[in-house]
Amino acid sequence: MPSSELPQARTALSFHIALASAVIAACVAPSLSRGQSGPPPAERHDVTEVFYGQSITDPYRGLENWHDAKVAQWLKAQDDYTRSTLTGIPGREKFLARVKALDTASTRVRGTQVWGGKTFYLKADVGADNVKLYVQDSTGAKERLLVDPELLTKDGVHYSIDYFQPSLDGALVAYGISPGGSENSVIRVLETASGKVLPDAIDRARFGAIGWLPGNKSFVYNRLQKVTPDMPKTAFEQRSRVYIHQLGDDPDHDRFIFGYGYSPDVKIDDNDLSFVTFSPASPYFFGLVAHGTQNELTAYYVPFDQLKSSVVAWKKLVDVDDAVIRYDVYKDDIYLLTHKNKPRYEVVRTSLKDPEVAHATVVVPASEVVIQEADVAADGIYIRDLDGGIGRMRRLSFDGRIEPIPAGEGKSVADISVTPTEAGALVHVVSWTTSPLWMKYDAKQKTVSDTGIQPPLPIDTSAYESVEVKAKSDDGTMIPLSIIRPKNLKLDGNHPTHLVGYGAYGISYDAYFDPVWLAWLERGGVIAFAHVRGGGEYGEEWYRAGYKLTKQHTIDDFIASAQYLIANKYTSPHRLSGEGTSAGGILIGGAITQRPDLFAGALIRVGCSNALRMEFTPNGPPNISEFGTVTTPDGFKGLYAMDAYQHVKNGTAYPGVLLTAGINDPRVDPSQPAKMAARLQASTSSKKPILLRVDYDAGHGMGSTRSQHDLEFADEMSFLLWQFGEADFQPAR
Repeated sequence: MPSSELPQARTALSFHIALASAVIAACVAPSLSRGQSGPPPAERHDVTEVFYGQSITDPYRGLENWHDAKVAQWLKAQDDYTRSTLTGIPGREKFLARVKALDTASTRVRGTQVWGGKTFYLKADVGADNVKLYVQDSTGAKERLLVDPELLTKDGVHYSIDYFQPSLDGALVAYGISPGGSENSVIRVLETASGKVLPDAIDRARFGAIGWLPGNKSFVYNRLQKVTPDMPKTAFEQRSRVYIHQLGDDPDHDRFIFGYGYSPDVKIDDNDLSFVTFSPASPYFFGLVAHGTQNELTAYYVPFDQLKSSVVAWKKLVDVDDAVIRYDVYKDDIYLLTHKNKPRYEVVRTSLKDPEVAHATVVVPASEVVIQEADVAADGIYIRDLDGGIGRMRRLSFDGRIEPIPAGEGKSVADISVTPTEAGALVHVVSWTTSPLWMKYDAKQKTVSDTGIQPPLPIDTSAYESVEVKAKSDDGTMIPLSIIRPKNLKLDGNHPTHLVGYGAYGISYDAYFDPVWLAWLERGGVIAFAHVRGGGEYGEEWYRAGYKLTKQHTIDDFIASAQYLIANKYTSPHRLSGEGTSAGGILIGGAITQRPDLFAGALIRVGCSNALRMEFTPNGPPNISEFGTVTTPDGFKGLYAMDAYQHVKNGTAYPGVLLTAGINDPRVDPSQPAKMAARLQASTSSKKPILLRVDYDAGHGMGSTRSQHDLEFADEMSFLLWQFGEADFQPAR
């Protein structure tokens, strides 16, 4: 599921049902034998349930208990077979070497923030295997390394920085770090000047959401409940709370100030996530309730001095019906980003002295562009828009003037980083075919300059281009399609073409460039991104058109994009592959079960494949708001329709499929790809491979190292080239 902005992990899936009948049995896992001709089969034990008069059979329910010794043995045997098979692809090693050369020569930077005049960022420098935390003490100063997680690697388990937050003066940094891509963060704190790590350590801090308080000696944070053996596994993310931590104190004695069970006046359900935010630009505190993965927020507020009271008397500011998805504050004013009656969003302002959200003043009117964020800096509000797939930037001054800020010809604004105590903004500028840059906008001079934080990629991309087209979907809707290709490509229908889609949570597939793509493009290959409904490319209406009962549009749009690539002679079905990751597993799973003839190969990457059962996974409950629940007739109807696992048919010629799983995945349980792999293996008649690749030192991918990403990419693309019949990727028979 997605990694979102705030909080970082409004990501999960969940369903709750009463079983009409259930026979839960462990799947016997045969060992991998020498010379084995296929992956180890899973033993079938049918579990039948009846939902609103419809009988549903689940043949591999036992694989959900993947901690069971026999199921774990089957998983390991599947991975062993997959690794052996992938290693046997002749062109893989050469492809991997090229991927590594492209990637390790490149620098990647993300998460840039400025506090106290210091610039902090995460960076994987040339040759580094993992992102590290750096600081520049002033503009243009030599960077200093603060946290190197590579030093913590032990017994084959790596650690990764999940998030960080500098103090208001930049003198301290709190950061979350976790093992094996698990995102099960422990908060640590260090001194910026010396790099000294303080003794403070707070576990169960997956979401973190750290907010430093004035004085720079304490911060608010979100902490998950302690799960005991008698609790269901779905309790993992439920009933979280917000505490204040004073440096040096025992976190188990931190003061509880917001969250589940705090006050009868603050309604917070089991599956809600709770956060508290504070900005030094305003004398107010805000209690934020995220209703699972739902974008619309509930928010409370109190004046800052009320925090000293023994009980904080939170006052409600906005609720779900106000359709607010983001906010920021300046003095007594709050700026709200809302789609209330405006599907492409507008920014409104009201005073916190006497807030009237229903009658708030419109300060940035809705238009044809989609407003994606509006964030307060010392000199104004910086606005990021999505304009026909291109990120744009504007600045709203506190006296109400709006001015555009150019990002550069052919460039797209991917991120804007501002600080309420600093003027100007840091801007992440990208495109589909050129190096990303971190630029600094000077509000006084009205100029944009390169910070130098992100060195240009030492790669020549001049031979490649991107084109923007539209494919007509089943209902006539035109679907944007971004195509990255070699220049002067001959449209002869014979190019290796890989189509990627997502379509969930209102998340847009914005432009970006990954240097490892060149290993594919250099072979005359094409990469395309389908901007399907369920994403946010055209605002709230586009999102809702691929949501719950309308989820079929997401699949239809992807299929239409595939048909466009074939009809316009980019490729043909025997040279076309599709990919979906996480919630995109619904998209690619639906595409190959509904139109298996369109694809030679498919990648289901840590994918949601069995939507009817996601509710029972640890990261399950918050996603009811996105996908629905089987406890209602419409919820069941929508979930069954989007459940690829339930639509696999015996004797069907499916394309070759590579499924991936991370054993530490906190978002999509490993049982999801495991069950889909088992069913496809038992059902396909094409004799094309169905492989399950399990990474035992990874989760959902956010905390994976560079070498893990490189190896996985090489495995995936080599697999697809094998399915396309590329001569140098055909294993010996």
